[in-house]
Amino acid sequence: MSQSYPADVIPPVEAVDCTCSACSMALNCLCKNLDTGLKSRLENEVLRNRVVNRGQSLFEIGESFQRLYAVRSGSVKVYSLIDNGEEQVMGFYLPGELLGLEAIDRGVHECSAVALETSSICEVKFKKLEQLCVAQPILQQRLHRIYAREIARDYAMLQLLGRKSAEQRLANFLLHLSRRFADRGYSAEEFNLSMSRHDIGNYLGLALETVSRLLARFQDQELIEVKRRHVRLLKHQALAVLAGEPVNPVARRHYH
Repeated sequence: MSQSYPADVIPPVEAVDCTCSACSMALNCLCKNLDTGLKSRLENEVLRNRVVNRGQSLFEIGESFQRLYAVRSGSVKVYSLIDNGEEQVMGFYLPGELLGLEAIDRGVHECSAVALETSSICEVKFKKLEQLCVAQPILQQRLHRIYAREIARDYAMLQLLGRKSAEQRLANFLLHLSRRFADRGYSAEEFNLSMSRHDIGNYLGLALETVSRLLARFQDQELIEVKRRHVRLLKHQALAVLAGEPVNPVARRHYH
């Protein structure tokens, strides 16, 4: 008998059913809106439930592109290297999200991907996926939407780094994580930060000390509660105001 888990608890790898049809992330992954027959054909091409331990790489910079990867459980950090050899964090990937898209054009990975915690990963050979896309336009449309979402995410990040203050960047980051967890059926109110504060700062263009200071300030302002890596959001609308997001006038008056 399968065990159920609360909405704010991500099930351990060994608790996850291996089939795509039973996967709780199907609505966030390539399987979204696919009919039973096409989903079954895609399922036959997927290598499922590969367990990747914390710190283990999925792929590395310069590696030949062969597969796309989907996070089934856990989380993954993607980073590139700048001129001095230091890491530049490019993003954090949660269950249901696809990695490796950046390598499709040149056929070589321009980033590295490493597990932030013990994670379950699905893999599909890109050539097989292309063949399915030709035969089934709905799958190709789904893949195009994923491309578009990645482009939109990159554009939003450029705006964040170019126009937002340190406070706005961190508030935006916490809210964005909250929404992504909620989209996956987990709690939007509290979650664990699998990434380190150093990685958060690297991603947001902030010093480690700045991230730690702002988290402490947000907690003093009773916007959040922080216990090590566990974060609880107390006032979403107030964080939205701080992040510079548009909110309704009633909420704005209430939180000023």
